[in-house]
Amino acid sequence: MASLCFTLLNYFPQVWTPWLSVIDMLLPITLVVTAIFAAYFNHSRITLLAGVLLVLSLSEKFALPWSQWLVQNETWVVLNNLFLLVGLSFLKDRGLLSIHGLHRLVVLAVIAGLAYGWLHFDAWVLNLTKQGELGSFQFLAPWLHYLLTVIPCSVVLLILFCRSITQASSFSAALLNTCLLFIAEHYYYISFPWEINYFIFALYYLLVVIVDSYFLAYRDDLTGLPSRRALNQLALSLGRKYTVAMLDIDHFKKFNDTFGHDIGDQVLKLVAARIGEVKGGGKAFRYGGEEFTVVFPRKNHDQVIEALETVRQTIADYAVTIRNPVRSNKQDRKDSVRMGTKQVRVTISIGVASRKNKQEFSEVLKGADQALYRAKNKGRNNVSK
Repeated sequence: MASLCFTLLNYFPQVWTPWLSVIDMLLPITLVVTAIFAAYFNHSRITLLAGVLLVLSLSEKFALPWSQWLVQNETWVVLNNLFLLVGLSFLKDRGLLSIHGLHRLVVLAVIAGLAYGWLHFDAWVLNLTKQGELGSFQFLAPWLHYLLTVIPCSVVLLILFCRSITQASSFSAALLNTCLLFIAEHYYYISFPWEINYFIFALYYLLVVIVDSYFLAYRDDLTGLPSRRALNQLALSLGRKYTVAMLDIDHFKKFNDTFGHDIGDQVLKLVAARIGEVKGGGKAFRYGGEEFTVVFPRKNHDQVIEALETVRQTIADYAVTIRNPVRSNKQDRKDSVRMGTKQVRVTISIGVASRKNKQEFSEVLKGADQALYRAKNKGRNNVSK
């Protein structure tokens, strides 16, 4: 999305040219707001990134003590920014006003040193080229400077691309897009002012914080399903006709006590994934603990029973393999081999209630909960109305 935005801006300068002076004025304010907002929501990596862009923009705009050095060492700026992106991709968000903040300052200093060291290595290789001391590799001399610049760019781009695929987070995508921008700007693939670059990315980082904060508030971190807060939000938009189903994992406490909470969490993820695939227009939520809720807008209970039975049967048919944990000594490992693995079955009970005249959502939810208790009393692993 961000890359497409920059491409369009590059081909349609008439869009941003009239606003350049306004953007120039708003840029530092936007970066400061982004950094503060990110810090407030514990997105320390975005705070650092916005801070670096703020320093660079101020260095371009004002005659700061280091401004002239940055102008003379443009390649260092690019390499430092690229190495910074890789470093941030491997760090975790931690509070900056703590020992973690000091660690990140040390990381920034190390990254700056690595970029400076690469430039000196580059200069040393070029000096060997001029003196004809490359031996059998002398034929690479015309391309060496180009390759020494491209190598770090290519490696950083590859690392960030892989990280964006494996992590699948909005921040990883932001790092990858920022990397593409820095490289495109360095090789003059884009031709608009740096103020436009920084301003769009400030807004982009702000959007990342907002989206991540939304998912933190409305998504259950363990299962990935919408949370109870999202369920309450949906309740405000429901019409007069809908059906609510309450789903509960049978004997989950006993399962946790027997196999441990780590295995219990895996079971919750498994069950949540199957419930999330419910058909019939159902919207799944994690209500809390081992309880889940499915809401069917514009449906009565007769229209949703088949979809809920399919979910119940799918979960009951799935064999969960319990593997022994890693043992700490040789005797324990031998015992583990003898014990092998174990397969267990997980079942769920479901209670269903449809809205009646003038019923509030909380009343329908209570009716579904009462139906759930009837399903438990009937022997579990069934759907009760």
